[in-house]
Amino acid sequence: MPAKKKTSKSTTTKKRSSRKCSEAKENQKITDREKRIQEIRKKLVEEKERLLHEAEAALNSLPEESAFPDLGDQASAEIDKNFMLRLRGREQKLLKKIELAIEKIDNGTYGICEVCGCEIGIQRLEARPVTTMCIDCKTEQEEEEKLLEA
Repeated sequence: MPAKKKTSKSTTTKKRSSRKCSEAKENQKITDREKRIQEIRKKLVEEKERLLHEAEAALNSLPEESAFPDLGDQASAEIDKNFMLRLRGREQKLLKKIELAIEKIDNGTYGICEVCGCEIGIQRLEARPVTTMCIDCKTEQEEEEKLLEA
């Protein structure tokens, strides 16, 4: 009988040790993910600063309204100006997404899919830091958009 108790203790000890080991691995995964998210945050802040700097430079370099003697030159200048403004509009949308992502990192909700509530893979977050959907939900959304376009 004492041998069985010893085996029992040994088995219980092994289970506890195994549980501690898996808990430690899980904690390590969490800290690795958090570390990578903080690296993403740093990149987002740098990107935000770069975009703001470029936007300021672009606003300072926009050509003044002027009348060109040639209608072709005037049309070309107008097209260039409109193109620059469209680019700035896209960058403005990106800035809003960057600010939202930084806010989510700060409040602890970053990396959670807004559609299904699952955790977004860290590789996806590193590739597309402003994403709000996991790859499955994004794929489904794109397929629905294709169907609506057809």
